[in-house]
Amino acid sequence: MKLILLGNAGSGKSTLSKKIIAREPAARLSLDEVAFHNGAERRPLKESIADVKKFIQSHDSWVIEGCYANIIKAVLDECEELVFLNPGVDTCIAHCRSRPWEPEKFNSIEEQDENLNNLIEWVQSYGKRTDEYGLGSHKYLFESFSGKKRELKNTAEYESV
Repeated sequence: MKLILLGNAGSGKSTLSKKIIAREPAARLSLDEVAFHNGAERRPLKESIADVKKFIQSHDSWVIEGCYANIIKAVLDECEELVFLNPGVDTCIAHCRSRPWEPEKFNSIEEQDENLNNLIEWVQSYGKRTDEYGLGSHKYLFESFSGKKRELKNTAEYESV
């Protein structure tokens, strides 16, 4: 398995990737792990891409998940399937509100909760964003990929992955 999950924050990428590897063991990489230095400072794109390529070369079976279209674009030819999770902004916001503490991103649940309003604003801007995180970039990447791909617009469809 060589699978990439793409979508907005809160679309269910991390949750789905964990379910998939529980069912079919594989290495997992969240692009958040390679995109930033110490939480908020974005790493140079070339460094992030190099780390993802090392990950891919180090594993025969993997799931990569993230919202970084420019990182994914650089490694898209390595995947066997691209899944675009696009359940809508309201679903993404609901997921953000109910997400458990992410200790890999925040020192405490309180720190995570303090960031929630910023995250929700960011998620709400998905359709208007013109950067690598926006719907337009994700749709372009998805549409330009000629391999096996699926766009899932309802979380009930996630079980099919």
